Amino acid sequence: MNDAADASADADIDYDDDFEPQKKKLSGKKIVLFFVLPVLLIGGGGAAVLMSGMLGGDEKKANAPPAAQQVELKTVFFDLPEMLVNLNSTGRRPNFLKMQVSLELTSDVDVEKLKVLSPRIVDNFQVYLSELRVEDLRGSAGIYRLREELLARVNSAVRPTKVKDVLFKEMLVQ
Repeated sequence: MNDAADASADADIDYDDDFEPQKKKLSGKKIVLFFVLPVLLIGGGGAAVLMSGMLGGDEKKANAPPAAQQVELKTVFFDLPEMLVNLNSTGRRPNFLKMQVSLELTSDVDVEKLKVLSPRIVDNFQVYLSELRVEDLRGSAGIYRLREELLARVNSAVRPTKVKDVLFKEMLVQ
């Protein structure tokens, strides 16, 4: 009886000789990896090339006279007086910082403004520098932090005039 039941069950199933397995659908990761990502990369690269002007593009720049292409920003330097500051120390031996700074400006008009405001700038610098420890000035990272802090302080002291950079002409820690 089992053989008869098996035979009738086999008769109901249609076996195809051309059996094809079902194709897998593309997953979301594969779609992004193989379709979306290359399209974005090619589009971004093309946009960068067009924006940079490598492919023609901006005819106004090409036809402009050389003097109009070279817009020079004038750089002017203003030297502050030499400063000698007693650094914050916990030991018996005092530590000193001797420093001479030059400020980078964009116009001669700003130099006159800074001459008038230089006592305020020196005062801001002296107050800040006297709170520093020798450890704060070690290495290039310490000097970089000092430059950024001095730049922020000088710009707040001479506002609305803008100082572009603080340059160290001399710096000695004893």
